[in-house]
Amino acid sequence: MSGSDRSLATEEDVASYQRDGVVILRQVFSPWIDTLRAGIDALMADPSPLERTVRPADGSAPFFQDLCNWQRISQFEAFVLESTAAEVAARLMRSKTARFFHDHVLVKQPGTSTVTPWHQDQPYYCVEGQQSVSFWIPLDPVSRDVVMECIGGSHRWGKGFRPMRFDGTRLYANDDFETMPDIEAMRPTLDVVGWDMQPGDAIAFNFRTVHGAPGNQSPHARRVFSARWVGDDAAFAKRAGRTSPPFPDLGLQDGDPLDAPIFPVVYRS
Repeated sequence: MSGSDRSLATEEDVASYQRDGVVILRQVFSPWIDTLRAGIDALMADPSPLERTVRPADGSAPFFQDLCNWQRISQFEAFVLESTAAEVAARLMRSKTARFFHDHVLVKQPGTSTVTPWHQDQPYYCVEGQQSVSFWIPLDPVSRDVVMECIGGSHRWGKGFRPMRFDGTRLYANDDFETMPDIEAMRPTLDVVGWDMQPGDAIAFNFRTVHGAPGNQSPHARRVFSARWVGDDAAFAKRAGRTSPPFPDLGLQDGDPLDAPIFPVVYRS
């Protein structure tokens, strides 16, 4: 890491986040980009057991994913514990605390046809609560036609949509979630947002915000580090099957505070 990263979300950012469930933060993590790039290099050289690379049937380039590596990749640990991410998260969530939930690395290699379908994150997770935020941090320049898109205001729809795997199967065999509607057909009526981005920028979005991403038809890799946080109201949620990511040994009951050593409180006001 070099330089200072004391930039925090403005009041306007917080108001936009609360209203829309998503906001773009410009250059908030720029001092950490080289550190995170080194971390992704280390991770891709030594993936974890949770590595989930999607290899398209059409033979196009792979989509590398891996989760929950912050405790073994030193660069990720430094970002989680030493950057201003926790303080920015607490501010956006309007929470007194920011508890780290997990990290997720997503590398769409140039030419991959893999589309990330429209989905919400929260149904995949063992957590419920209104106070949540993911930072989607690209480590390469990303154009609007390659970037993740979010639907503004969808965190307030009051719905939970069924979590699906990339192969089209259900994550849970039996659940009470709704089927995701045809977002592409609805696109003209929705507030679909996305941005041209540079390394150091971040999209902050609520776990309930509906989002998706196209394939990467650019000539460059789209490397992303995602850091996920929860606030004061986070509670353990027992799902109808193995969550993604899985946390099988928490020993928590449905509705308990999400309080476990693997989810440290990094910021407290």
